[in-house]
Amino acid sequence: MSSSLGATAFVIFTVLSVATLKELNAQVTEPYMDEPFHVPQAQAYCNGDWAHWDPKITTPPGLYILSVILKRSIIFKCTLPTLRMTPLLTLVLLPFALTRLFCFHQRIRPPPSVFTPTLDAVVATAFPIAWFFGMLYYTEVPGLLLVVAAVVAATQRRHWLAGGLGALSCAFRQTNVVWVLYAYGASSLMYLRFRRAPPGGPPPRKLYDPPALAAGPADIPRSIWSLVEILPDILLDFIPYALVLLMFGAFVVWNGGIVLGDKSNHIPSFHVPQLYYFVAFSTMLGWPVMLCAEGGVGQLLRGVRARMFGGRRRTLATVLLSAAMALTVKLFTIHHPFLLSDNRHYTFYVWRRVFMLHPIVPYLFIPGYIACAWLWFLRVGREQTILQSLLLPVCTLPILLPTPLLEPRYFLVPYILMRAQVGEVPAWGLIAEGVWYAIVNAATMYVFLFKGREGGVRFMW
Repeated sequence: MSSSLGATAFVIFTVLSVATLKELNAQVTEPYMDEPFHVPQAQAYCNGDWAHWDPKITTPPGLYILSVILKRSIIFKCTLPTLRMTPLLTLVLLPFALTRLFCFHQRIRPPPSVFTPTLDAVVATAFPIAWFFGMLYYTEVPGLLLVVAAVVAATQRRHWLAGGLGALSCAFRQTNVVWVLYAYGASSLMYLRFRRAPPGGPPPRKLYDPPALAAGPADIPRSIWSLVEILPDILLDFIPYALVLLMFGAFVVWNGGIVLGDKSNHIPSFHVPQLYYFVAFSTMLGWPVMLCAEGGVGQLLRGVRARMFGGRRRTLATVLLSAAMALTVKLFTIHHPFLLSDNRHYTFYVWRRVFMLHPIVPYLFIPGYIACAWLWFLRVGREQTILQSLLLPVCTLPILLPTPLLEPRYFLVPYILMRAQVGEVPAWGLIAEGVWYAIVNAATMYVFLFKGREGGVRFMW
């Protein structure tokens, strides 16, 4: 049933996406926002000028090389409309990779054909950030596809393939190197959790990794120490990922940093509140997933209340955590110049009309941030161990902490990987999620295409 629904949803999704791109090309006939940097660079490569490089570009040339490959294989010209087909093609391929990832986390057998997507994979592909930037000549969606493919390959114990796909993902965004480590970690933890002794052989060493929802604070250091002791059993699998890390380190040394160009506007910072924005944003867009939690949303909310205020110790912990978060809001909130000056992004209005409404406003959201984090922990932790549930947050830290700009695109990969960890969602929940995404997508694209201001100003994520 899921496969047939998925196939139908995929056809509808693809037709609507192609039609949207056609309309976008009719309305937005000049490169917009970051496209004025990406498009000329791709066209230079298409013309054989491999020595050309725009110093304002901050990401590697993977997107442009992919367009050159497509140009030579399917013979299209490197015009703006055809270049925008590059991200769209990867967007259309994304459900097939996500199908394997969802089935891995749900521990069910995937469809026999690699080209049969499941409904949840198609719905996740319609996530508003992925869908919107799949229409523009941006690096986000191609990079996401390669990250998901690398994780899938790792879960299939095809580690050399995973390392190669992870290296390719870094050619689109440097920070994807973190997700290379995530691919290794996710596959290794599942392997250690369910591995069995070989026939006639001694039982393997057991990893201490209790179920996430039953674990307490004392279980975390014990689980980490147990993992350290068992590392020799999975060390050989790490070789391809280590090679990716070595290549990435060589790049950083050669480049003098992670950012390729325009280093003055992309200085790494210690932006702790970025983590809070991520959990809030994820909950605002992913709330339909909460509605279909086992036991209903009421039980989920009662679980959050119990985690935050279930007894004196938990209440004290929540108060202390809130105080610590208030301190980080005070010391590490960043008013980035781009955020304050570029009124073409929704974050400009959110920041000015909400966060800057009164100095106390950023602190009022702290209990909400904590509740959102617990919501996701309870939702994804039902079928996972404590180490499996902590792996993604740990990998998200080096992605979000150094980024000074509040930018929803940075939330794309961690959200998709977190959404994949949610247990099986009933059909009605997936339909609700898909309808919600469709409403957001229709509204944002309508505003982008038809509600621009004089001077070519268009509003977008």
